[in-house]
Parts: sequence; C-alpha cells; structure tokens
Amino acid sequence: MTAVTLPGPDRRLDTYRMREPVAWAPPPSPPTSRVVYAAAHVVADPFADHAPGSRTALDWDATLRFRRHLWSYGLRVADAMDTAQRNMGLDWTATTELIRRSAAEARNFGDPADLLGCGAGTDHLPQAATLEEVVAGYLEQMETVQDAGARVIVMASRQLARLARGPEDYHKIYGRLLGQADRPVILHWLGEMFDPALAGYWGSRDLPAATEAFLALVHDHAARVDGVKVSLLDAEHEVRLRERLPAGVRLYTGDDFNYPELIAGGSHALLGIFDPIAPAAAAALQALDAGDRERFETVLAPTVPLARKIFETPTYHYKTGIVLLAWLAGHQDAFVMVNGAHSARSILHLAEVFRLADQAGLLPDPDLAAARMRHLLNTAGVTQ
Repeated sequence: MTAVTLPGPDRRLDTYRMREPVAWAPPPSPPTSRVVYAAAHVVADPFADHAPGSRTALDWDATLRFRRHLWSYGLRVADAMDTAQRNMGLDWTATTELIRRSAAEARNFGDPADLLGCGAGTDHLPQAATLEEVVAGYLEQMETVQDAGARVIVMASRQLARLARGPEDYHKIYGRLLGQADRPVILHWLGEMFDPALAGYWGSRDLPAATEAFLALVHDHAARVDGVKVSLLDAEHEVRLRERLPAGVRLYTGDDFNYPELIAGGSHALLGIFDPIAPAAAAALQALDAGDRERFETVLAPTVPLARKIFETPTYHYKTGIVLLAWLAGHQDAFVMVNGAHSARSILHLAEVFRLADQAGLLPDPDLAAARMRHLLNTAGVTQ
C-alpha cells in the first residue's frame, strides 16, 4: 500500500497510507435526469512567466485534453468562467482562443451548443466608465461565444456592479443583452465569496431584495433564459429560488458545498467541483437516472469533505486545489497556474486536499499521485 508522510493541522508529520484506486468506468451515455456542466480549469504553460499581470500562456494540448476527459464522462463543459481564472489572470486574448479551441474540440463529441457553455463578461474593459461601455463589452464577448457555436453564459460583471445605480440598471442592461442572444442563455449569479467585487449584485446587498430583482428579470425574459446558475453557497435560498423560476427555466446549482442534496432535490448543475470529481459525479448521475438515490448519495458523500476543503475561505482560491488534483491525477505534467495562483494555498491545505481526494477514490494512479505529492512536500521541507 502506497504511503506518504503528510503534515497535519497540528504540524505533526504522520504516515498516510493510500487506498486502492477506484476504476470509474465512463458511462455509456450522458445523464438524462439532469443537465450537468463541469466548469473546467486551464493548464498553464509551465515554462512561461506567470507573475501577476503577465500575459496568459497556456499548455493548449493539456487544456483541451482535459475537456475531452470531461466529455468522455458524459458531462457538459462550462468554459472560460471563474474556474478558468477569469478575473484572476486569464486575459481576453487567451480567453478568445480558449472559446474557439474548446468549441472546435466539442464538435468531435456533438453539437457545441449542447456540450459547451462559455462565459461572456466585461473583464476585458476593466476601466469601463459608462453603462454603454458595459453593454458593448458584453456584446463583444457574446459574439465571440456565439460565433464559436457555444451557448452563452452571461457572467456577472465587476464593471456593472461598480456602475449600476440600482436594480433598474441591471434590468435594462440584461434586457438588451438577452435581446441579442441567438439562443437561450444561462445567467450567472456569482456570490461575493467567489468575487468580493460583486457584492450587491442585482442592485442590493440585501439578499431578499436582490432575489426579487433577479426573479423579475428572469420572468420578463423567460423565453431567452435556458437557466440560472446560482453560486451563493446557500442551499435554502437556492431551493426557494428554484421553486419560483418560470416553467422551463432550469436552476443550475453552483453550490460546491451542498450539491448532492440540491441535485437530488431537482437542481441541475454547473459546478467547479465537478472538474476534479468528474468520474464519481458521472457514476452518481447514472445511479440517479436509474432511480437509485442511495447509490447516488453513497458515491458523492466522500466528495463533499473534499469540496468543502477546496472551497474553504477565501473561496476564490479554490482553483489551486482543483489544479493540484488535475496534476496528481495525471491530467497535466506540472503544478503551475496562470497568475502564480498555485502559491495561493498553504502546504497544509494542499496536503489535506490530497488526503481527501484519495479517500474519495479520485487518484487513479496512487504511485504517480504519491510521487508528485512527495515532490511538492519536499519544497516545504517535508522529507519522506
């Protein structure tokens, strides 16, 4: 049995013995009872300059290979979103290329409009000074996504949050955007725990008031909204919101803490945690399709402690744990991130992510994962 010396919260070093690997077979077909997107990370070029503010450089082969991995497990891919480090290092030039390349890859699996949703925002205009500039920025990015053949995911805008005077501005801006969409879009409500600059989105810091404004927008434009992706880490609020959506508009849970119960209860999913747990998620969804709720819960239960660790405060650094697991699982050759974000979490945090991922059966090659983890630990002075 493979063993690794790991540091614990009390800084003691203990021998951790890894479990036998789990063989997660790709499903024969995508899930049918829920529409499920995995928000995918990007793989940085390990030899490029990734100091904050540097031009984005990606390992395109590994980045696209990982998207093929997600599609092979029957999941849709949500790309160019916060998991791909939008607003945290991924610049618009690289984002444009990512959208085009991912859409081209999706065609090998089916219709990109069904298999791929891509984020459209205003992050390429950080100094936008007027609402008209915000609209123009959104429309430019929406056109890029639509030209590629993917579905538009309208991301929350830092610039709109800064300039909007109240709910009326949001309603006006989003109404114009939805009028230009070539097919129903997904609206993304990203909470301030994921991005503090989005506090007060929809025109109020009061959650009930913001919810009413959001629902009014969705009801007014229901025919142009495929669904709403809600990332507030508040399960009770999500259930109430789901019950008040217009018929035909999906609620895509973005709750990386409470996803098993929310999906079982009727939410669809668009989740960053489905990037590292895709094989287990696919198996659980197959069980849900078969009406086996117990199997669904049993498969996902070990992934929840892992998700809560990866997404712990400060939540916006969750990408570090996701990329660590992609490296440990052999999906990429280096633990390097755009904007230097691989340094955003402590060695104690990363050691616990390793431990919990192994316990959830998500490290397919224990010897490879252990060897890589030992190398990482050595850089922190943890000798084996």
